[in-house]
Amino acid sequence: MTPFQRARILSEWRGLPEPAVKPDRLASAADLIGKVMAGLGLKERFRQEEVLAAWRELVGDFIAEHAAPQRLQTGVLFVRVLQPTMHYELDRVWKPKILAKFKERFGARAVREIRFQVG
Repeated sequence: MTPFQRARILSEWRGLPEPAVKPDRLASAADLIGKVMAGLGLKERFRQEEVLAAWRELVGDFIAEHAAPQRLQTGVLFVRVLQPTMHYELDRVWKPKILAKFKERFGARAVREIRFQVG
């Protein structure tokens, strides 16, 4: 039973008006930080940093030595690749596997696509 309901029941039973009870507006710090970050546009930036930091762990050392993530923009992860042969291998063979790992870890909406660029 909420304090508001209790006050209403007591006022009816006593026949006297009870002072109004204000609803509890407490919120956890995590909820407030999330709202503030979303309001300032920092939530997407935080997600980008998480995705870029997890690159080596998800793809392995060999691929991480030859390819580095550059940015995450509207669900598209842009990755810089050092050599054209590595670009071909990543784009044709490894792309679905890497994308599945990112979707499993961060959700389907965070990373929808990966684009490899030689450079």
